[in-house]
Amino acid sequence: MKIRIFGPGCMKCRETEKIVRSVLAETGIEADVEKVEDIQAMVAAGVVSTPAVEVDGQVKIAGRVPRPDDVKKLLGV
Repeated sequence: MKIRIFGPGCMKCRETEKIVRSVLAETGIEADVEKVEDIQAMVAAGVVSTPAVEVDGQVKIAGRVPRPDDVKKLLGV
């Protein structure tokens, strides 16, 4: 599983990354997590508002910090 977290490095973006990594550790799910701060890469992925979370090539959450339950749902837990 590949997860990309998009955001320019703001507090909400850092919080999103923290939540995603925490849920992965809690559930034992292995994933390749990448933090993307490059604006061009965000545009190429179709991200128009941050923070955003992409799972396996599809943007699933954009424009808000997800709750841990949101992330679990994305991961099928």
